[in-house]
Amino acid sequence: MINHLRNLSPLLCAPLLAASLLAGCAGVRPATQAAAPLPAGGDASALTVIAEVALKRGDCRAAAEAYAHAAAVAADVQLARRATQVAMACEHLPAAWAAASRWRALAPADREADALYAAVALKLYHTTEARTAIRDFWYAEEQANSAGAAGIRPAQPDASAGNGAAPAPAPAAPRAAQRTAKSMTELTALLLEQSDAPAVLLAMSGAVEPTANSPETLTLLGELALAAYDGQRAQGYAQQALQRDPKDPAALRVLARAYVVRGDAPQAVATARQAKAHDATRGGFELAEVLASLDRNEEAHQELEHLRSSGAPAAEIERRLALLAFASGDLKEARQRFTELLSSGQGNETAQLYLADIAARDGDPEGAIAAYRRLYDSSVALSARSRAASLLLDRSARTEALALLDDYAADHPEDELDLIRAKARLLADHGESDTGLALLATALERHPQHPSIEYDRAVILEQAGQVHESVEALEHMLSERPDDPTLLNALGYTLADHTLELGHAEGLIRRALAVMPDNPAALDSLGWVHFRAGDAQGAISTLEHAYSLGHDAEIAAHWGEALWVSGQRGEARRVWAAALAREPDSKPLKATLKRFLPGAQ
Repeated sequence: MINHLRNLSPLLCAPLLAASLLAGCAGVRPATQAAAPLPAGGDASALTVIAEVALKRGDCRAAAEAYAHAAAVAADVQLARRATQVAMACEHLPAAWAAASRWRALAPADREADALYAAVALKLYHTTEARTAIRDFWYAEEQANSAGAAGIRPAQPDASAGNGAAPAPAPAAPRAAQRTAKSMTELTALLLEQSDAPAVLLAMSGAVEPTANSPETLTLLGELALAAYDGQRAQGYAQQALQRDPKDPAALRVLARAYVVRGDAPQAVATARQAKAHDATRGGFELAEVLASLDRNEEAHQELEHLRSSGAPAAEIERRLALLAFASGDLKEARQRFTELLSSGQGNETAQLYLADIAARDGDPEGAIAAYRRLYDSSVALSARSRAASLLLDRSARTEALALLDDYAADHPEDELDLIRAKARLLADHGESDTGLALLATALERHPQHPSIEYDRAVILEQAGQVHESVEALEHMLSERPDDPTLLNALGYTLADHTLELGHAEGLIRRALAVMPDNPAALDSLGWVHFRAGDAQGAISTLEHAYSLGHDAEIAAHWGEALWVSGQRGEARRVWAAALAREPDSKPLKATLKRFLPGAQ
């Protein structure tokens, strides 16, 4: 994962200030809130007062709209900056887009404006505009760092030439290149907070790739390509970085992972061993991870024990052994190792969360809820409360379950949207799709045109059996984001799963795979559309590859079903058993087992 942020506090002002900006939103809101009326004269000062009052009373939408209106009528850079921050914190995307566009127009050489404009653009899938802003940011960083290294004032790009016309920056000195790469890493982290990796890669590579020449920047692009499920591109970037520095550990890591994604196990292991030759400890841990990702768990275990004998940090070894046991379904060993970590003082709240998850998987809901309860105000509170709420809903303790999320939202307004979405999904999973859809409808009133809310709505519609309405919702989203691979895959899979327009479904899925060729969900969709078309034998290899990349229980359900229909029933049982050990609570897998092996339930 790309490392998080350093000292670019201006760039990250919107995310970091979300809690303070939304402090007034912690109160109870009415189900529907109309925006505060705007003064007819469009006075910026009056609009700013309206916006601040709206924030204090918890009306985030009105605040964002009033600030965006104020920024539009005043040539004030700081006002446009504040308007962008508020709209982003409130997740009001139309207002954020208007404010960020205004800010960038008023301050064309402002890197902070470029960064937040790109973030909003990507959230709205305006890839071309995002790429232009990233290119300007990249140019300004290169110029600033190169000039700083030389002790001179950097020249600003010619604003009259247009935002997309900045010339390619001159090659920077090594330290300056490292500083630029670090800034780009931070920008990438910000963009990934707002959008998915394929969209970020499309914009980032188009802006940076033509002039990228440092190992750090190339490795950054490689990591981004891995996150975007494009192993071939990740491999290319890593190999370019290694041409400049053959011992670069980060580039070797990316290359090893790229080989894993592409299904080349021998090269993946060989590259990881090469990394270990340069750095025995860090490379050894990387080798263990590569082996685990290839399902060679015993070898991964042996590598970790070898690291112990060579003096590597014991706590890190125990943590990885615990995770390895948990991922492979050995709950007894995982519980023992996580417990020992906590007893030795080396564990953390994440280890406690795993122990709670183990209790839930082991059929002890009371113990799991008690363990989650200890984490309700921790760094993993959102996960702990959501999982506890699910267990409570299983026991029909609806009021208590929803209070867990509502109480947290009241104290953490910056997480309110995520909590609303989580609540809607939980309710839908427990037979209350209509209530979940109503929650999302209210959320869309507060956060208009929000793609995540619209996507959740389409998913719940399908889950509730409203397939036609779900398809219509996805098609509407695709009309506005025609190249979004996530939407292409979602629509293609929905059609395939209901045996509708299979030729069209396959075309959509293949378009998604053109952008993210190694995405396990999209590969699963491709295998499933072949299965639905009657080609169970042809679907098997695609589904097997998808499972090797994602180890998702629903993919295992599909793979096993294709094997079963093809006559390979023993292999199907093996696949289902292994997946059930990893995810014993998977509803899709359990449903498949109920159809084919009712006596096994």
